[in-house]
Amino acid sequence: MASTPPRHARYCTEITEQTRMFRETLAGADLSARVPSCPDWTLRELALHLGRAHRWVHETVRTRARDMVPEDTVPGSAGPAGAGTDTGGAADAGGGAYAEALDRWLAEGAELLVAALRDAGPDTDVWTWADDRSTGFWARRMTHETVVHRTDACLATGRPYEVAPDVAADCVDEWLDIVASPQAQEYDEGLRQLRERAGESLHLHATDQPGGTASGGDLDTGLDTGPAEWLIELGADGPRWRRTHARATTALRGPLTDVLLVFYRRLPLEDSRVELSGDRGLWEFWSARTSFGG
Repeated sequence: MASTPPRHARYCTEITEQTRMFRETLAGADLSARVPSCPDWTLRELALHLGRAHRWVHETVRTRARDMVPEDTVPGSAGPAGAGTDTGGAADAGGGAYAEALDRWLAEGAELLVAALRDAGPDTDVWTWADDRSTGFWARRMTHETVVHRTDACLATGRPYEVAPDVAADCVDEWLDIVASPQAQEYDEGLRQLRERAGESLHLHATDQPGGTASGGDLDTGLDTGPAEWLIELGADGPRWRRTHARATTALRGPLTDVLLVFYRRLPLEDSRVELSGDRGLWEFWSARTSFGG
């Protein structure tokens, strides 16, 4: 079995823990309830989406795939019995037997994914949709996929949501890495439109982090720390970003978890927990072109 460096190990641990909390959020919930942050989905559909993502990446890593794995070839991706074709009825109602089967299916998928990632380590070559063609990419991506969809489940059930500061900060870092990558800009017209606002900038500032850092992890124990502030500079060749305090065209301030949720369009700008200053239009322009899909 490949060795597991601390950062990779932390991602694997977070996938397990975030999935556990996601499952706890679903426990006893009405699976037919709409998810306000993903209005086309019910809670059941949200759970199936996340579980399928885990199993798809597991299959990609397990087989050391060099090309995209077709989703319909992934073992177990249909979900619990009946979930693959039933778009309503007993499954959405969240009956006891179905809910228990869904819970087991989610737990098993996360367990399979984490086992494959631990076995492969972070540096094994596999297919990804990004510039980084490594298993480490998938460990980070699936951590944040699970973090954000746990938000969706909490919003749908009215349950409180919190995430470790260093994990929240890494969620922001990763999405900015993706948005700023040449490959993403080549693929996505919306990202190319950001060049229309070249010379302008956005600032994110977490107000609840002691000493201004996203504490809770470091290179020895898992995730990097750094200033819990981000400067995003828009340019003619795309956005650039760094962790720093600086004046900007528009600035978003608030507790780190809430800044993360606004950044991912899970909370509205009007939410009383955050404060936006400067050019609101620039923030809306940015947000509309960098939205994180389901």
